[in-house]
Amino acid sequence: MALEIRQTLKLTQQPIMTPQLQQAIKLLQLSRMELVDLVRQEQEENPLLDEVIESSEETEPLAVNYEMPSTSPPEIKAGPDEEREIPELNWRSDGFSSRARDTEEDDDRPTFENFLTRKTTLYDHLLWQIRLNDFNEEECLIATVIIGNLNEDGLLQGSLEEIAAQSGLDLASLERVIEKIQALDPTGIAARDLKECLLLQAQQLYPHEPLVQKIIRDHLHYLGRRNYHAVAKELGVPLEEVLRITRLISELDPKPGWHFSDESISYITPDVYIYKIGDEYVVVLNEDGLPKLRINPFYRDVLRGQAHPGGGAKEYINEKIRSALWLIKSIHQRQRTIYRVTKSIIKFQREFLDKGVAYMKPMVLKDVAMDVEMHESTISRVTSNKYVHTPQGIFELKYFFNSSIHTSRGENVASESVKEKIREILSKEDHQKPYSDQDLVEILKKQEILIARRTVTKYREILGVLPSTQRKQIL
Repeated sequence: MALEIRQTLKLTQQPIMTPQLQQAIKLLQLSRMELVDLVRQEQEENPLLDEVIESSEETEPLAVNYEMPSTSPPEIKAGPDEEREIPELNWRSDGFSSRARDTEEDDDRPTFENFLTRKTTLYDHLLWQIRLNDFNEEECLIATVIIGNLNEDGLLQGSLEEIAAQSGLDLASLERVIEKIQALDPTGIAARDLKECLLLQAQQLYPHEPLVQKIIRDHLHYLGRRNYHAVAKELGVPLEEVLRITRLISELDPKPGWHFSDESISYITPDVYIYKIGDEYVVVLNEDGLPKLRINPFYRDVLRGQAHPGGGAKEYINEKIRSALWLIKSIHQRQRTIYRVTKSIIKFQREFLDKGVAYMKPMVLKDVAMDVEMHESTISRVTSNKYVHTPQGIFELKYFFNSSIHTSRGENVASESVKEKIREILSKEDHQKPYSDQDLVEILKKQEILIARRTVTKYREILGVLPSTQRKQIL
């Protein structure tokens, strides 16, 4: 049978992702802050995009508006006493004034940014001490290499042998200098591991407690498992003495450099707010900082014939107008979709909004997708990296989508509700006899929740709770 190559025509249909569609999909999964950055970038690249400045003059809308409930505060009118003009006092004559300085003097004041300072890092703090102590020039050079190899906890990354091989320094000199660095503040700095870090602190804080250093040196693994009986048996001391020494060790800092960490707290700004007004919940999108866009009127006049551009200017303006209109439409579509999805979540999770996490219902993306008549992938993109402010707190939109767990009555409860029940049970347990995972299974079974032990273990780890053997306290 001979093989031959033939050309044939075949008519097929397949989806094509146009650049505009890709942009619309990209906007859906952006957070509010990311969207603001993207709009600012588009304003820089597209001269036809203009920001609407709020004023008394009416501007012509260029995009499709969508209905959203607005909660504007009532107008506050000044009373008769407030309308009177308050006399301005003079500092020089009366000793009082409502104006601290003249306008000219205010302009000469330094800006707020000039008062901002950079937080002292661990490297700067140690380098400052090295310059004040008896380090010679060679030791200062070696010390900078060592403190440059400390992690954010203040412990040495890698071994001295590796540092010596990479830097070409003498190993004996590194050993000598690191001992001098370990005598600096904070205590325990430049330790090679956790055991050495705790020993350095114990030698300085508890010099008259030799048992502290012995337990750290030889029995630290028992303390991690809270096996105090084994420590007492091997050392031949009473259990009460081991517990007293353990309290002293617990006061030591395993991360001495953590206090100099420059990590700043990142605050969550909700993308949407849910307010309860009367018996109804109202959705308000957070558009703070998001510019209101329009087409620059000058370029509209150009296309209407009031000006006659030459060359390819008209084609350029047409292209930029299409790009700007599509961006405005995509942003409004994104906001409308977030609004509809949030309204749908309220419909399914109203009991959660009223009573709390324990009353959350199981819900999947398909439930909301069918309710708003959209694809599940669209719902997934809308709920990614977005947060909602509710009467119960701030949550990620994906938080409301969780699996279901069966009860003995044939009903389903949300996994987040089960986690909340586990958290409540563990908060009331006896610390001398903590509940094991199997105990939690039996307790939940009495509450008509059927759950496997491995699932309880999974939820306990998600909650950040240690196993019962490590939660046990002797006293």
